[in-house]
Amino acid sequence: MTIIETTKMTSKGQVTIPNRVRKLLHLHKGSSIAFGVTKDGIFIMPCEVTALSPYSSKEWAKIEKMASENGKVFSTENAARKHLDGL
Repeated sequence: MTIIETTKMTSKGQVTIPNRVRKLLHLHKGSSIAFGVTKDGIFIMPCEVTALSPYSSKEWAKIEKMASENGKVFSTENAARKHLDGL
């Protein structure tokens, strides 16, 4: 492995990825980065982070039905879930 650049860690555990490395990995502001640990050291690589929906497609259908009904307002999450379960 070739060491391209070095950097120092701050007291908060933050490091700056050197510009040459950012260019090689096509990183830019907002890029997500994965870290891997091996017996020989660590590696970083660009990655994509995708959010998983907390609701199934069936639950989304219930939510859409509920949203289309006029006047339905719930003061708590539990009240809304109870209504969804009854649909």
